[in-house]
Amino acid sequence: MSAGTFTPRPGAAPVSRMILAQTALETRMLLRNGEQLLLTVIIPALLLTLFSAVDIVETGAEEPVDFLAPGILALAVMSTAFTGQAIATGFDRRYGVLKRLGASPLPRWALMAAKTLSVLLTEVLQIALLTAIAFGLGWSPRGNPLSVAALILLGTAAFSGLGLLMAGTLRAEATLAAANLVFLLLLVGGGVIVPLEKFPDAVRSVLGLLPISALSDGLREVLQHGAALPWGDAAVLLGWSVLGLGAAARYFRWE
Repeated sequence: MSAGTFTPRPGAAPVSRMILAQTALETRMLLRNGEQLLLTVIIPALLLTLFSAVDIVETGAEEPVDFLAPGILALAVMSTAFTGQAIATGFDRRYGVLKRLGASPLPRWALMAAKTLSVLLTEVLQIALLTAIAFGLGWSPRGNPLSVAALILLGTAAFSGLGLLMAGTLRAEATLAAANLVFLLLLVGGGVIVPLEKFPDAVRSVLGLLPISALSDGLREVLQHGAALPWGDAAVLLGWSVLGLGAAARYFRWE
């Protein structure tokens, strides 16, 4: 046995491996959390099934699912990138998890990258499930998948920035209450289930600038009407992305 066989090799793992490991951990924690599963999977699936099968809201579409499916996909993105991430990150901050991870070999930017990858991975699972349900209800989507992917990525960036801003500036309990309240308000007033045309003109002009409205309308333009990338909705999402991520980077507190 040669000398040095058991010599330790101290040092951190490559950053890419640390990001992948943290991404896997974040995703497992999300999938094991019943409250988060309720927000990210069960509620969107139930809303899609219920409002497609029962004619409660006049959507103006030949098949209700053609109107509802894009909005529910937008809701799924919001539930994961904003509501779920805000609540999980807020309590990680409260219990000192972020502070401890910030002192580990994992760089802070890599931790945020892992959280973002976890959100994207969860969204892929959500979209696959909701798409399967929508097809079972008779959905006939149109449009370019690349345009859909671009809108979802912009929506994810916008909601992630806003979620991290909330989690990094408010107390965990306040984040929990505020994130759930915003989820409910945007579910009703964001064009997800009720068309924005049902609201008064003055209110509609304001609601149309919300990220959930831009994402749901943009996805609807592509998937229901077969349009190209709706640049107006994409510009709204880009603006929210820059505002949210910039503010989160500036004001996020790790302790």
